[in-house]
Amino acid sequence: MHTKTIVQLAAGLKAGEFSSAELTRAYLDRIERLDARVNSYITVTAAAAMAAAKAADARIRAGQAGPLSGIPIAQKDIFCTEGVKTSCGSKMLDNFISPYDATVIEKFKQAGAVMLGKTNMDEFAMGSSNETSFYGAVKNPWDLDAVPGGSSGGSAAVVAARLAPAATGTDTGGSIRQPAALCGITGLKPTYGRVSRYGMIAFASSLDQAGPMARTAEDCALMLNVMAGFDERDSTSADRSVPDYTAALNQPLNGLKIGLPKEYFAEGLDNDVATVVQAAIEEYKKLGAAIKEISLPNTGLSVPAYYVVAPAECSSNLSRFDGVRFGHRCDDPKDLMDLYKRSRGEGFGPEVKRRIMIGTYALSAGYYDAYYLKAQKVRQLISQDFKQAFEQVDVIMGPTSPTVAFNLGERSEDPVTMYLSDAYTIAANLAGLPGMSVPCGFVGKRPVGLQIIGDYFDEARLLNVAHQYQQATDWHTQAPEQFK
Repeated sequence: MHTKTIVQLAAGLKAGEFSSAELTRAYLDRIERLDARVNSYITVTAAAAMAAAKAADARIRAGQAGPLSGIPIAQKDIFCTEGVKTSCGSKMLDNFISPYDATVIEKFKQAGAVMLGKTNMDEFAMGSSNETSFYGAVKNPWDLDAVPGGSSGGSAAVVAARLAPAATGTDTGGSIRQPAALCGITGLKPTYGRVSRYGMIAFASSLDQAGPMARTAEDCALMLNVMAGFDERDSTSADRSVPDYTAALNQPLNGLKIGLPKEYFAEGLDNDVATVVQAAIEEYKKLGAAIKEISLPNTGLSVPAYYVVAPAECSSNLSRFDGVRFGHRCDDPKDLMDLYKRSRGEGFGPEVKRRIMIGTYALSAGYYDAYYLKAQKVRQLISQDFKQAFEQVDVIMGPTSPTVAFNLGERSEDPVTMYLSDAYTIAANLAGLPGMSVPCGFVGKRPVGLQIIGDYFDEARLLNVAHQYQQATDWHTQAPEQFK
């Protein structure tokens, strides 16, 4: 059963080939047997999963099932989940049991999906390798010496290792797309505001966006049908109707105009990765698409702009973790200042502290205009580049990551090199655009991802473009040998 996609599992449940309880038990058994190799889960909610599966079976028997009824799903441990530890991969929240559900969790429950557990992640979503987690690094199922990418590395790993059919992720600067590429799965970052951020623990509020991670674009479309929609509890939520994202999947690509930014194929891109991505572009030509070289001239400024804006917002958001109301509290504080200092010093890891300090500096008097304000102006230039590009083309394509997965520990002592892992993904977050990554080949035994960026609220087109490619290729069907 673990080899099937969501679409195939839903058909099997509907036909009575197996029950949700049997399916859920099969996944829980695989997690118990195999997850120690990859460390992809922080919390496994076995008892609650079996109870939800039995409830889903009752709905299926009563003819009240939806597309995701009875389907096991893993949730990134950044979404508050009532009665379950929600840690954000941090010691700071190791003792935090959420009293409520995030909107994303709520929507999956209403859809009848079964939560298997909460996935490992970089601490407070800060990282590109899933090595900053308080619970230890996640390993790449394709090569256990390699990173899975981050911050949604646990979610990518559970899908790649067939420890869940699908998972949720969040993307602040590439944290769905980059791990999807490095683990050989499909991941979608929707337009900013398309999916509610209510109950999603904030890193950088103007950048964070939740999205689906699965093996196929079709599965991602089913998940986005559940996740997307206006939420009055989230002031950044877009008040727009939600289309059926599966409706246009089978549209042919004749006449599709694909833009290839010359900046994405310049210095910094690994030659082998470039060869694999170019082969994917050739496949699109066979499918009837037209290719046009374009320019996004301010691409080179996206990483420095991001690493001013994101730390500034994280500095503000993480000020709430003070050891007073919830989360880690130091032992025997002498006074209030000692409580603050030691609780935060003990609760946050090195990468989180680094970003808090950078952000606080950028927001401080005398530096706000020089750094934060200037970064926001650059952000507008990047958005303008995309606006001009979409006047010429329908979608933009290129590599998701400059390299395949690097080795565990290889970049841990070099933050700047680590930050450059997101060189091609960050611009879409700064502009608020939707983007996705689909598997398109391998370099050695490590996967390569093709990134597709669309115009605002054009997720249906992205999913169609990805689905048609997956109908013509089989990269998305391949599984790591030891997890087949």
